[in-house]
Amino acid sequence: MECIPAKTIVTRSGSDQWFGIDYNMNIYRGCCHGCIYCDSRSECYRIDHFDKVRVKEDALRIIRDELRRKARSSVVGTGAMSDPYNPFEKTLKLTRNALELLDSLGFGAAIATKSKLLERDIDVLSEIMKHSPVLCKITITTADDSMAGKIEPHVSSPSERFDLIQSLKDKGIFTGILMMPLLPFLEDNEENIRSLIKGAHETGADFIYPSFGVTLRGNQREWYFDRLREAFPQEDLVTKYIQQYKNSYQCTSPAHKKLWKVFSEECQRYGILYQMTDIIHAYRKNYEISQLSLFD
Repeated sequence: MECIPAKTIVTRSGSDQWFGIDYNMNIYRGCCHGCIYCDSRSECYRIDHFDKVRVKEDALRIIRDELRRKARSSVVGTGAMSDPYNPFEKTLKLTRNALELLDSLGFGAAIATKSKLLERDIDVLSEIMKHSPVLCKITITTADDSMAGKIEPHVSSPSERFDLIQSLKDKGIFTGILMMPLLPFLEDNEENIRSLIKGAHETGADFIYPSFGVTLRGNQREWYFDRLREAFPQEDLVTKYIQQYKNSYQCTSPAHKKLWKVFSEECQRYGILYQMTDIIHAYRKNYEISQLSLFD
């Protein structure tokens, strides 16, 4: 495992409207899950050899020192740029140790991942829940294990991720699905959306937050097109993308209006949250009340 220097790791979130997260924490640089759509591969992020995982040197000391200078009860998110549960985390346990720091110093946690390895750390999340908000976001863009094997070749299958949601919910942890990106011409169909919502309902997921499309920009666009040609050689998807989107960064599904109607109606039918403000309110509300009571 290669170590790279880092001056800071816990940084202020660009917007508190993104799941109510106050700070972001990325311990690893790069990701080996091989997801063909990952925006973090874009040239604007300047991550050379993105598919090679590297760890930030002296990460836990830096995180500890930075947290001591932050406001307590803040929510610290991880998984914004690189999945915190890559295969190396199984032995390195840096994400786990960082969560233990959040617990000991009184911070909340928000995790985004595609890996069932998160299940290992349910005990730490349960401890954090005693004093601060906890939010788990599990990315699932297709309920089809076979399709996922083509677009996310080195990550836990959708079936395993649904099992993970069930395990988290069994412990009372606020958990939901990031249904993003929804790849045009591959996943943007009613059958896929209904299957995802059905899985969310059956496992007790609190929310689904969607994006009906994919973002493509420098470097990532070329990578994505090459992977489409390899994984779906008979479908000429690249031509469809070029005809539909030209060089656009935002590639929204041509069927997004129809799909949004199906999605929102199904979520309402099952009582699954899907609006950002509702999600933030739901997982933070009890802690906001308890914090206010301290000043009564």
